[in-house]
Amino acid sequence: MRRVPALLRQPPFLPFLNGTPDLSPGLSPIAESDWLAPDTEAAVWLADKHTLMRNHRGEVYGDLGAGQAASELEDLIKAAIGRTDPDWQTPLERASASVSDDLCLLTRNDIGEWCLTAASLCTPTFWRLGQMLGRPLSGLHSAVPAANPDLVARIHRMFDALAPGRILQRCNWTVQAGPARHTPTSQPLKALAADTTDTAALDVLHLRVERQTLRKLPGSGAMVFTIRICIDPLLAAISETSAREAFANSWNAIAPELAAYKGWPSYDRLVRAALSQLDAGC
Repeated sequence: MRRVPALLRQPPFLPFLNGTPDLSPGLSPIAESDWLAPDTEAAVWLADKHTLMRNHRGEVYGDLGAGQAASELEDLIKAAIGRTDPDWQTPLERASASVSDDLCLLTRNDIGEWCLTAASLCTPTFWRLGQMLGRPLSGLHSAVPAANPDLVARIHRMFDALAPGRILQRCNWTVQAGPARHTPTSQPLKALAADTTDTAALDVLHLRVERQTLRKLPGSGAMVFTIRICIDPLLAAISETSAREAFANSWNAIAPELAAYKGWPSYDRLVRAALSQLDAGC
């Protein structure tokens, strides 16, 4: 059995244990105390996040008029973790600089659509803030194959109905080549995968988990969408036989159109090589 190096942590989330990815929202309520704590990524990410916020502000921050909602969010984060970082220009940036999570604010437009109004976004999973700011929910992602056409309407209704004080959580996951967290495009990761030999699969493949939360601000009525990206070597996630079997089942059972949407064909060769190596006890 290939041993996990002692320096590798146990990944904080293993959502593949819950079954095959699908298009259901998969949201579960969590306690207020679990909203941002523990911050599993602060030690490994917060310094790099600050560098991005300083040196690439125009790419990772935008505000079309969040106003009260941004200040209200900063106050919520102060209450949650005891402080916000004072060395930043705006309430949203002060809040975002204090946690490893990215912070997005959605508000209703004149016709009642929920739109992305402001964000501090340093760990996008293959999208660019400048292209999405101001868009309604229906325009924030490319069309998902085989998705229920009522999916966006269902999410709108859920946003409308969510009561302040109630917090929902979900985790998405994928596999990528290399440990990058700031990934506005998947092309460099796919290129690295293409250049990686089967024997190096376990050295290159990483589990990328996107832990999301949703909550509504009681004063402004804006929706807060938090995104925490956790990156760990795939080896650390699937070294145990039971975890490896669950991962393999999820990988193999996903609908082909959803796998294509998530970019999994670019990693399939390496994933299968990694599983074979671990099963062989290499």
